[in-house]
Amino acid sequence: MTNPEGAGAPEPSAGASATPALSKESPSGGRAVLSKEPTGSGDVVPDGEPLLRVSGLTKHFPVTKGIFKRQVAAVKAVDGLDFDVRAGETLGVVGESGCGKSTMGRLITRLLDSSSGTIEFGGQDITHLGTAGMRPLRRDIQMIFQDPYSSLNPRHPVGAIVGAPFKLQNVEPEGGVKKEVQRLLEVVGLNPEHYNRYPHEFSGGQRQRIGIARALALKPKLVVADEPVSALDVSIQAQVVNLLDDLQQEMGLTYVIIAHDLSVIRHVSDRIAVMYLGKIVELTDRQSLYDRPLHPYTRALLSAVPVPDPRGKAKRGSERILLQGDVPSPIKPPSGCRFHTRCWKATRICKAQEPPLVSLRTGHQVACHHPENFEDQQPDDTELLSEVEKANEQAALDKTAVAQRDREAVGKE
Repeated sequence: MTNPEGAGAPEPSAGASATPALSKESPSGGRAVLSKEPTGSGDVVPDGEPLLRVSGLTKHFPVTKGIFKRQVAAVKAVDGLDFDVRAGETLGVVGESGCGKSTMGRLITRLLDSSSGTIEFGGQDITHLGTAGMRPLRRDIQMIFQDPYSSLNPRHPVGAIVGAPFKLQNVEPEGGVKKEVQRLLEVVGLNPEHYNRYPHEFSGGQRQRIGIARALALKPKLVVADEPVSALDVSIQAQVVNLLDDLQQEMGLTYVIIAHDLSVIRHVSDRIAVMYLGKIVELTDRQSLYDRPLHPYTRALLSAVPVPDPRGKAKRGSERILLQGDVPSPIKPPSGCRFHTRCWKATRICKAQEPPLVSLRTGHQVACHHPENFEDQQPDDTELLSEVEKANEQAALDKTAVAQRDREAVGKE
């Protein structure tokens, strides 16, 4: 892939430099193949104490009005998240646009302050740490941003961009900053000689590699990647996904990867959290999620994943599920289960009570009153809201027709 401006370096080729420690084919060249293939026996999730633990995390953005900025409402972007991430694990977070994924990522990295809840990193509560308290932890928690075109300062050369963490943390790497930056460029599959080039001289895939090199500069323990491949061409996406996987194996990284592409998440994650309107509705290992989803929303998302032969998908009973209506406003989310306004299985209890996130299988959590394949554990309430609404609409129409006939009868008299 050539630089759109025509002046940049080409996308790394099969002969480009890459770290010798990587056991697979260099992620920079050749035919890119997604590296984490799903297995048939379930996925192995790393054991041990969680590196990251999130409890009751919320973030409400105030909606103000008037010259005095009086708060009249709040956008409930994140509304009560509970999960943990073990060292060396990759947690994927998926959901529709606006469900709170990116906000969650910025809360974890403390780029945003939470409204309530706690964030523990390495056993330490970092929820309310100030700038001074967070400074030493910035070395251990880094973020890869979504847009490689706007996340790099166009006035700074690559050497200054990747070397910025050393300057901010007053760290002098062995051999000097320039040598370490060139090593990092080589690790992510870029030419170390491009140290003095500017961002506009690189393609989108190369810019994302620069962002990854910057995030890895201080050897972090946790990397939060916010849609790391969504702005890239499909052919380049696979290369970046392979690169992230290789770096995790070599450096022992822990990832929280945020995405809306379920195909990408499937190949990079050990466990997957599905978010809807600020809440986690399902959390499990990737194999269980794709083979045996429990939440109707997860089923709908998976049914939208393109497959090479749609006829084969239909034969397996995975026909496309089209959700009705729009996503409700996060300013005034629905009562009870937030998905009940679009769910084909919703009953009265779904509208009245919010389902907790509970484990129905080992390591498989779901927040649903009517989970798939667990009919024996569902409430006695079986009258579908859709049928109730149809009955109410029909009753209203009948009432209107009766009133119209009465008016016509009175007019004839």
